[in-house]
Amino acid sequence: MKSSKRRQLLRGASALAAGGVAAYAMSGNAAAQARSPFSVSPTFIPIAGGSDLFPVRRIYCIGRNYAAHSREMGSDPTREPPFFFQKPTDAVQNVPIGTTIDHPYPPLTKNYHYEIELVAAINKGGRNISIDRALEHVFGYTVGLDMTRRDLQRAMGDEKKPWEIGKSFDHSAPLGPIQTVAAVGHFTKGAIWLKVNGQVKQNADLSQMIWSVAEQISKLSEAFELAPGDIVYSGTPENVGPVVKDDLMEGHIDGLPNISVKVV
Repeated sequence: MKSSKRRQLLRGASALAAGGVAAYAMSGNAAAQARSPFSVSPTFIPIAGGSDLFPVRRIYCIGRNYAAHSREMGSDPTREPPFFFQKPTDAVQNVPIGTTIDHPYPPLTKNYHYEIELVAAINKGGRNISIDRALEHVFGYTVGLDMTRRDLQRAMGDEKKPWEIGKSFDHSAPLGPIQTVAAVGHFTKGAIWLKVNGQVKQNADLSQMIWSVAEQISKLSEAFELAPGDIVYSGTPENVGPVVKDDLMEGHIDGLPNISVKVV
């Protein structure tokens, strides 16, 4: 893409973020008149099939949403209600279709884990959204990785402290371009797998989710007002595990383009 065209795209996307997503934080007039002593780069995810960009407001993640994974993490999936955590917006690391990106091994960890997930992108906000209307709020889907500093997460959990340091850090949310619902539909079943260096590590079906995407959106909207620009990581299957530098991860969900990520 030519640099002038890219600058034009980013200016347009920035205006979209300011007028759309940021409007949830302040009124339109206040946003238009606001001045800042410095600039903060917004976060965008490419939308497949064109030059449009999806502005990211919040990243929500559900924990232990496949029964077998819940058990391997020491929980009882038959009794646990859904719970959520967030990652910072700039944790996004875009993975273009057909390319392998370099993913930096993060500091402070010696046990760095992959978690393959279906990601839903929201373009319509609301509170107390009913399950039967929840999918009307979904703009599209993609394949994502919820990268985790497992040793830090477990250490914080053992001390009864928030384990944000294990989940919410730079580049911890690699994902592919968003595929619109108009192009791919919604996802309630289909294979989801992750390979490391060509060997299958995680392998399940979306139908094994404890809480569907629609149920997750409904539950989230009871606690938070959802807004355009939110994305939802919908949980990972069993057999999460470590990667080290030079490992190559390939993530797949039936009906979506694969993502390819190399740890460096």
